[in-house]
Amino acid sequence: MDNLTKEQRKKSMTAIKSSDTNIELLLRKALWERKIRYRKNFTGLPGKPDIAITKYHIAIFCDSEFWHGYDWGNSRERIHSNRDYWIPKIEKNMLRDQQVNAALAEMGWTVLRFWGKQIRKDTRSCVNAIIMLIEKQNRQ
Repeated sequence: MDNLTKEQRKKSMTAIKSSDTNIELLLRKALWERKIRYRKNFTGLPGKPDIAITKYHIAIFCDSEFWHGYDWGNSRERIHSNRDYWIPKIEKNMLRDQQVNAALAEMGWTVLRFWGKQIRKDTRSCVNAIIMLIEKQNRQ
């Protein structure tokens, strides 16, 4: 059972951002400092990647743990309220993520997905993974 009224829940849900989230801003700032230029929320590609490095055909997604099903086997069991809504919703998101990955790969793009906690705890390793991919493509 939800402990918020319908009005409170609606206000809470509408406050959730779909772009320019804290994790996106953190990663974009780190990339910009390393002189890596990108397009943000690139509508020209399936899934509208949070960050697209068009020169190297790299699509980057900054995925929050709840919405994209991090550790789904365990997380699924921790959902107690409105399970009939949330479980199919998150599983649909996970399926869409797989379809977007496949569509981008078919177009010749490399897809990188980072979890929010990964970006927050170790931004440097996320940036290094992107740089290594760029360097690899430069060598080819």
